[in-house]
Amino acid sequence: MTDFFEFEADFVDSLRCIPMQVRCKLDTCGIKLKLSDWNQMTTAERQAFVELPCTTETEIQSYREHIQQLILQRTGIPATKLPIEPHPAWLDSATVPASIQEKAQEIGVILTEQHWAALTPLQRFALIKLSRPGHESKNFKRAIAEFHLL
Repeated sequence: MTDFFEFEADFVDSLRCIPMQVRCKLDTCGIKLKLSDWNQMTTAERQAFVELPCTTETEIQSYREHIQQLILQRTGIPATKLPIEPHPAWLDSATVPASIQEKAQEIGVILTEQHWAALTPLQRFALIKLSRPGHESKNFKRAIAEFHLL
């Protein structure tokens, strides 16, 4: 999984920000990664985290250990652990989270269960992240357009 979203185009060449596919892997393996920690890594190390798989239990454990070791090596401080959601909302194709509905309605979009089900888990993850308070709504709007939900 090395596809990037169009709304990430302004930073994916340099990987100066954490792309959604890596953020999803971090949530999957229970690691909170600060942008400052991400920027301590070389471009090759960042690219490796884009490319490394993080789907099976073995891959998830390996990804977690690899990022923990690298962050400790780079910063001298262990990576912050997060609780792992046993049933993450982005994997539930049947239920549109209320936060997504509210954010979509703010920009005049009605998301149906059919729309939600047609999205990939990574697209659903992106919308969940982009709908959180404190996020710029411009990328939420751009994602909605990119995912053909307008």
